[in-house]
Amino acid sequence: MKINKNKYISLDKFIDMALYDKKIGYYMHKDPFGKNGDFITAPNISVLFSEMVAIWCIAFWENLGYPKKINIVELGAGNGEMMYQMIKVFERFDKFLKSSKYFILEKSQFLKKIQKKKLTSCKVSWVDSLNKLENGPNIFLANEFFDALPIKQFIKKNNKWFEKKIKITSANNFELVDKLTIIKNLEKKIGINLSHDQKIIEFSPLAYKYLNNISKKINTSKGGLLIIDYGYLEKKMKNSLQSVRKHKFSSILKDLGNSDITYNVNFNLLKKITKKLNLKVVGITSQKNFLTKLGIMQRAEILAKNLKFSKKADIYYRLNRLIDNKFMGDLFKVMFVTKKNNKFKIGFEN
Repeated sequence: MKINKNKYISLDKFIDMALYDKKIGYYMHKDPFGKNGDFITAPNISVLFSEMVAIWCIAFWENLGYPKKINIVELGAGNGEMMYQMIKVFERFDKFLKSSKYFILEKSQFLKKIQKKKLTSCKVSWVDSLNKLENGPNIFLANEFFDALPIKQFIKKNNKWFEKKIKITSANNFELVDKLTIIKNLEKKIGINLSHDQKIIEFSPLAYKYLNNISKKINTSKGGLLIIDYGYLEKKMKNSLQSVRKHKFSSILKDLGNSDITYNVNFNLLKKITKKLNLKVVGITSQKNFLTKLGIMQRAEILAKNLKFSKKADIYYRLNRLIDNKFMGDLFKVMFVTKKNNKFKIGFEN
């Protein structure tokens, strides 16, 4: 992407450039996962996570009436670990295996290469658009997908709304500035009141676009969307934009292309959007509750049985990172969205 001096660009365009530009984009030229990367995701902490998601998919497929065709669609598959472990589970359920096809929506060509190497023996198809999915019910899986999408940020000052913009002062120097805006124009465009009782708004046009496309697929072909991400439930939005490098926070304006830029997902806003798109929000719960209700503790016991103490301790250490509230247990939320007439609630029971 060409950088012009003394030009203003919107925050979401700046983030898109920093993360996805073909030459300098963070996700386009490096593997950000694990100890040597900048962060670690649940599938790379323990196979237990992916196993529980796989079991949930099979249960949902049963709820849909055992359709002869079902698409499992992972949105942004990272290094491919979750899909790899899920398929290992699916291989134990012959009827499901014969009915299911696997798809990954991935923007990064670099990560796609890593995924293809990992999933070389698996029948996975890669798509660059949800419109290219085959017909049939779709189970969409979004694990740490929405937090990686570019956002716009607005701030209210003296009863006026300002949009955060990036002023480009030189090729490597950027400045955050506030530009007066009319928030009602955006609200009218998406049909949602974003500004009521707010001082800060974080909104991703790209997330809205994905949700719009997904809702059309679900409403015409059945299925659902499972979102797992770090975020919060409060109606009041927060300034949660942050940059992470080597597992530490950094400035979003520095080291462009070498740091992850992310934000905390506002699940209340996601709920508003999906309802507006004529979908049913079955529930929003913590990762701890979701995984516990699916039987992750019992599965850990089975895996740990007859193992040496060190290996047994490792299983429970990893389990603890997934479900303890000091780690991912409460920070990460799980949200399930489906058609209005569907009553499937596994993982979201009161």
